[in-house]
Amino acid sequence: MTLWMIGNMAAHSVPSTLKRLLFAVKCSPLQSRCCVVQREAQYSTISSPNEKTFDKILIANRGEIACRVIKTCKKMGIQTVAVHSDVDSSAVHVKMADEAVCVGSAPTSKSYLNMDAIMDAIRVTGAQAVHPGYGFLSENKEFAKRLAAEGVAFIGPDTHAIQAMGDKIESKLIAKAAKVNTIPGFDGVVKTAEEAVKIAQQIGYPVMIKASAGGGGKGMRIAWNDEETREGFRFSSQEAASSFGDDRLLIEKYIDNPRHIEIQVLADKHGNALWLNERECSIQRRNQKVVEEAPSTFLDPVTRRAMGEQAIQLAKAVQYSSAGTVEFLVDSKKNFYFLEMNTRLQVEHPITECITGLDLVEQMIRVAKGYQLQHTQEDIPINGWAIECRVYADDPYKSFGLPSIGRLSQYQEPLNLDKVRVDSGIQEGSDISIYYDPMISKLITYGATRAEALGRMEDALDNYVIRGVTHNIPLLREIITHPRFVSGHISTNFLPEVYPDGFKGHQLEADAKRELLASAAVLYIAAELRSAKVLSTQRVASTPVKSSHWELCVELGEERQDVQISKSGTVYTVEIDGAKVEVWGALNLASPLLPLTVNGTHRMLQCLSRDAAGGIVLQYLGTLFKVRVLSKLAAELNSYMPEKASEDTSSILRSPMPGTVVAVSVKPGDTVAEGQEICVIEAMKMQNSLTAVKQAKVKSVHCKPGETVGEGDLLVELE
Repeated sequence: MTLWMIGNMAAHSVPSTLKRLLFAVKCSPLQSRCCVVQREAQYSTISSPNEKTFDKILIANRGEIACRVIKTCKKMGIQTVAVHSDVDSSAVHVKMADEAVCVGSAPTSKSYLNMDAIMDAIRVTGAQAVHPGYGFLSENKEFAKRLAAEGVAFIGPDTHAIQAMGDKIESKLIAKAAKVNTIPGFDGVVKTAEEAVKIAQQIGYPVMIKASAGGGGKGMRIAWNDEETREGFRFSSQEAASSFGDDRLLIEKYIDNPRHIEIQVLADKHGNALWLNERECSIQRRNQKVVEEAPSTFLDPVTRRAMGEQAIQLAKAVQYSSAGTVEFLVDSKKNFYFLEMNTRLQVEHPITECITGLDLVEQMIRVAKGYQLQHTQEDIPINGWAIECRVYADDPYKSFGLPSIGRLSQYQEPLNLDKVRVDSGIQEGSDISIYYDPMISKLITYGATRAEALGRMEDALDNYVIRGVTHNIPLLREIITHPRFVSGHISTNFLPEVYPDGFKGHQLEADAKRELLASAAVLYIAAELRSAKVLSTQRVASTPVKSSHWELCVELGEERQDVQISKSGTVYTVEIDGAKVEVWGALNLASPLLPLTVNGTHRMLQCLSRDAAGGIVLQYLGTLFKVRVLSKLAAELNSYMPEKASEDTSSILRSPMPGTVVAVSVKPGDTVAEGQEICVIEAMKMQNSLTAVKQAKVKSVHCKPGETVGEGDLLVELE
């Protein structure tokens, strides 16, 4: 069974014809093996029935990565055990596994980080090995030691490598000794904010303050001056303690305007190690990756090999065995510097699987059992191009993505499209809560060329249906279609440089605006025509429907346009702003997807809602637009309606996201300056400082540390 197929569906029994195909190619080189199964998938690995690994594996994780590991285990004939918190009892990974054990309540410290409960689950189920996924206990050396003490295999590197690479201070020293390029900085633990300022001054601004035991963008701050260093030290140490139980920090020179490029490595317990090419991960927000691709548009073969060889030097220096990732910062002259090594399966591993043909989870399981690698460096290809978008339940209009929570009332993955893979751990009805990472899925597209992969990603995002939570598809679509991204001219500063005033959604040009308004008007008429027929009898509609010509008024924001619509067969012609727009397609109002052809161009729209007042919310080119369509008479009468006054937000502070209040820095009667911190909200392990927008006196405080708040909840009032 191909991995592409299992990435899109639960594992099933392999058809006999495919078994014969796989048997015929199982001993062939990896490159030719990919070619043999080209019509079935973009990558494939074959498990030998004579190669015994484990009977039962426990996955110490949740969500999409737990599902991902379970799929490969099923392919290999291995039974699986899921662990879950009480709120995850109906989660997809629990349903997929052969067995499931509850390990505690919702907070991660009481469930997915609860080593005692997980060890009990291992004993009760008789699991022979544990795959930790990423995050949680995946890089916890104490967990690996406890497993070893009980004779349970840890599907990852040994404790020495975890400890050496998990500590950023120690890993940097080891990298230097292994002749790996490193960033200038302070090779020790920074203990106080004032010490941090002194070190930063010695290194020279800007500097990066980051958690020694950290990863995933947590516990990291960039400082450009002394005050930002003090603030960064405080927040980084708090986030580090919350996320990793270790508040130690280090400081190093911040490489301005770099690319973030990482090398996937794979090593066994027999001294063999491979580098599996690179992944470009420069599109980030708050040091967290948003869009990744493989290979990178920036690297030439010489630089790629140099980075790969240094990654292997580092892996061998710590006797690494398993899949791991060595991350580098690369400047405009292709100088590269070691950033960190992640001793686990990386979130973005699917794009490496696409271009190399390797199932990395399967390889990790084989290595953990003691088998040698099946391939040499010369076997590792770069076949085609793969792109991954991380689809999050967050609001991209707030700091490029503040967490959103809610229940998925409607959910439909774009798996009907060719060469599209979705790694997810949710389904319709699933809850996105404040307790865990807000990732909905990883959306991956593959093509023979980058342009082909990008085109497929654009279609996949347009066809992805997510209702019930705010999501970042508008931002993702804008990124992958932006001329700078398409040209490959990117860096880790891409988002703040392209959107200096924050993300505002797709900015409509004249032609696109006419397309949107015309589509909304046609949708309105189609709804009127449908509602006029009840059991084949006519009823009174708000717009005359017997004719084939209509006059309407369409509003978008403050702009109002008069439109005339005529219908001939299935084609609607809309006259708007002196131009004609032809619209036709499947106007199935019960479907979440509306495939239309607008002036000869195929468009996939989504209608999120319609109301009796003519309001229509459409997803068009990735962005949600609120359009209002009225008859001429209704538009005229509407002009007499009073407008609701908007709330004065300068004197109140509301929570921009659901989360927990960590600190409140003011009390009633205090005078605050513009930009002064008022309180700190923690959401998804990230701390966010909320500040005053003007100088004023504090009138009242409506929150206290430890309280849980929702998006929009009133926190503080100013006079």
